[in-house]
Amino acid sequence: MLVEDDPGDAGLVRAAFASSRFVCRIDHISDGVEAMKRLRALALEGTHVLPDLILLDLNMPKKSGHEVLVEMKADAALKDLPVVVLTTSDAERDVAAAYHSGASGFVTKPVDVDALFEAIQGILEYWFGVMRLPVNRP
Repeated sequence: MLVEDDPGDAGLVRAAFASSRFVCRIDHISDGVEAMKRLRALALEGTHVLPDLILLDLNMPKKSGHEVLVEMKADAALKDLPVVVLTTSDAERDVAAAYHSGASGFVTKPVDVDALFEAIQGILEYWFGVMRLPVNRP
């Protein structure tokens, strides 16, 4: 799941996913309120439909990425989902707050398109090539 309010950034992330060796379905949500609604609805449908990974922007309308992260980690059905913050911020306070709130990773979006593609490829390689995710979630 990609939670990103900027359509240009979302398009670049989608293109980076499409060029990877992994076959991924991307559910793009453009604000934090809708992200929480969608995640809670998916949790009610059953754990097998929850996303394997969430890429979360911090600066969004209606509900910030920080707020989404705190809500997710407080929800028993969502707390174990891996969340990588993918944001333009490189402020230490944002990095620290994200990890304190339960983020699995923090990546500052590179301005350069090629560097952004490399960053996304690195995220995908780590989460789907190196890490092992549970098949059956609790």
